[in-house]
Amino acid sequence: MATDFTAMRARLAERSVSGDYRAFLIAGAVFAIAGLLLFVVMLIGDGSHRAWQAFHVNWLFWTSLTGGSLAITAVHKIANAKWSGVILRFSQAAVAMIPVSLLGIVLIMTLGYHDIFGHMQEELHGMSHGKQLWLSRPWMSVRLIGGLSLLYWLGYRLVRIDVLHDLDEARQHAEPARVSRWDRMLAGFDPVREHAATYRLAPMFVATYAMVFTMVAFDGIMALQPHWFSNLLGGWFFMGAFLGAHMLLALLMIYGTGRLGIGEYVSAKQRHDLGKLCFGFTVFWTYLMWAQYLVIWYGNLPEETGFVFSRLWGPWRPIGAAVGLGMFVIPFAGLLAVGPKKTPLTLGLFASVSLTALWLERYLMVLPSVTAEIGPVFGLPELGPTLGFLGLFLVCYYLFTKAFPMVSPRLAMITLEREQGH
Repeated sequence: MATDFTAMRARLAERSVSGDYRAFLIAGAVFAIAGLLLFVVMLIGDGSHRAWQAFHVNWLFWTSLTGGSLAITAVHKIANAKWSGVILRFSQAAVAMIPVSLLGIVLIMTLGYHDIFGHMQEELHGMSHGKQLWLSRPWMSVRLIGGLSLLYWLGYRLVRIDVLHDLDEARQHAEPARVSRWDRMLAGFDPVREHAATYRLAPMFVATYAMVFTMVAFDGIMALQPHWFSNLLGGWFFMGAFLGAHMLLALLMIYGTGRLGIGEYVSAKQRHDLGKLCFGFTVFWTYLMWAQYLVIWYGNLPEETGFVFSRLWGPWRPIGAAVGLGMFVIPFAGLLAVGPKKTPLTLGLFASVSLTALWLERYLMVLPSVTAEIGPVFGLPELGPTLGFLGLFLVCYYLFTKAFPMVSPRLAMITLEREQGH
């Protein structure tokens, strides 16, 4: 049996660097170029307000998935999870999206600020000095850019340590250029010291994640309508990001299993475990949404209920209904049974529905507060940033797959030996 496991580990090391993700590069490049061109054209023309507002929606969405994906690694380290060793790297690869997220917030707070937050400054007149200072452009920029930089640095360190542990094992199967880069990265690397550092970084990341993403929700959503407030919005936002990251992992796992040729190692049990988390956090997202709604609605204060009313009645009601269906009703009904969680087709289908609904949720949280339109509109100004961010994610993900192993043989064997034991 030991010999079998040794051969299995060698096959995993070989396949970890043999994945063909060129489709991500081609599709990503096409989407990114088309999206950037559309975005620039809209900025030059009359659609600049809508283009920047759509940029903000997409930045919130992809920043959510980036941070949530890093949080999966942190939580799995804290919980000492053993079931996810084969598939965890698919989520960790989202770390490549960090530069795009940071560049996005810099652009929002500079070039796009007046199109997104301009009306907020007008509403701040007459408010307390403290609130004006807190929502001022310099202080908002400092805490968002600084907070996200700290969060991403912790997440990068966490993923980097996990990746470095696997480079020596995969080097015999990689091309010389990659091996040379890995040798430079491994200089001074102490596996024992870095392994211990993982269990310090993971709790630090989780605490920072909750605080920073709460600030992102307050400044990126609540500040757009500064008279409205909800103490639960931050928790709802970062748990929605965590849910979205699990749904994204399901899709990347299904696709990556075929690209790497590791279908024999990604078992139905692993898909079932991931599906249970997708289902559980779907229910938890709904619980937080309902808890937030219930307090606001029964309080019956106009400055609070107006935010909810404008999104659940009138022109925006179809979007609100689509969010409710896609974030809760469809995934809840679809993933309730065991079979759909284990089957790649159904798991991928419900993950796609949930991610689409999460984008609509971010859209619904932002647009009614800033748009001059009387209802939802999706045209070329909205299409540009949406295609651009999607394309950049695919390209960044491809670059990670070309730079690092996409499976950790070390973690995978923990999972496979445990499954064999059962």
